[in-house]
Amino acid sequence: MKNTIGILGVLLVTFVVLTGWGATSVAGIVLALFWLGAALYARFFPTFQPFCYPLVVLGCVTTSMYFPGMYRVWFGQNTTDFVTPILQVIMFGMGTQLAWKDFRQIAIQPWGVFIGVGLQFCVMPLVGFFIVSVFSFPKEVAAGILLVGCVPSGIASNVMNFLARSNVALSVTLTTVATLLGPILTPLWMKILIGDTLELDYTQMAWTILNLVVLPILAGLLVKSIFLSRLSEKARIAFERFLGFFSMVGLLLTIVFINAAGRDALLSIGFLLILACLLHNTLGYFLGYVLAKCCGLDESSCRTVSIEVGMQNGGLAAGIATQLGKAATMGLAPAICSPLMNITGASLAIWWRGRRS
Repeated sequence: MKNTIGILGVLLVTFVVLTGWGATSVAGIVLALFWLGAALYARFFPTFQPFCYPLVVLGCVTTSMYFPGMYRVWFGQNTTDFVTPILQVIMFGMGTQLAWKDFRQIAIQPWGVFIGVGLQFCVMPLVGFFIVSVFSFPKEVAAGILLVGCVPSGIASNVMNFLARSNVALSVTLTTVATLLGPILTPLWMKILIGDTLELDYTQMAWTILNLVVLPILAGLLVKSIFLSRLSEKARIAFERFLGFFSMVGLLLTIVFINAAGRDALLSIGFLLILACLLHNTLGYFLGYVLAKCCGLDESSCRTVSIEVGMQNGGLAAGIATQLGKAATMGLAPAICSPLMNITGASLAIWWRGRRS
């Protein structure tokens, strides 16, 4: 393993040297190999395995930045056109993982569900508004940050809560309830925060969320109830593994497609946008935990709420931006936030995992 660290070090130094010499194309390949090598290295250590996927995403994002033409047109079609069906299949897969019993947590811990959903739809939109007020981003890019704050959390937050050994049942319920409320609350918050400063069709946004998320999830629940229950255990496991694999690859493709589409705009504001997204994300964790603690939730539930508030559904936000025809501008913040939230979420989960609730 020491040899692997040495190779990664050589790749990083080579990237710096090639960049200094102006050999940017080769430098991009070397940097992508560095991220992919780091992902392979993380794969062999249980503690670092949660970082494997985000590192692969970073490697692919690197190629989309240095070679955007690879990802802009596939099969004679603009790749952003693939984002909607990809997200629909991912949400369908989420539906097959749910059961009506997941809603029992509302009766078991109603105060926790109320606080968790309430904080998710209050903290992140307001923090996002604060951030875009501080940073001078173009209107549509700023709208992308607000959009990330206004969408519900995604299934990645459930995984991170599992890693953190927090209240997973509460996490699944919060994600599900917030997702079902998304078609109402996301457009409402965007209307309040943006108003008439940017031309957006909020009715279309509501329908987009319904079409991208709610209907596929309900279809997944229905398919699970009627068909999957009749399959053999082996067939059901194979089907679930396929959907899981498709979700990982699909989210990765969504990110690189949108990065490639908005590559030129991202180069001009990249560092500041990454900083803004990181600030948005980490403030979500912090305020989610502190406010949940102030509301009297137990330690395990506070950690759950923290992750649910801080980790938004970046894929959904990217899909909405794409449906609104603004993937190259409004979609930039969601594309950055998706891998970023996985890295920070995994870091927080691993840190909490070693500490008792």
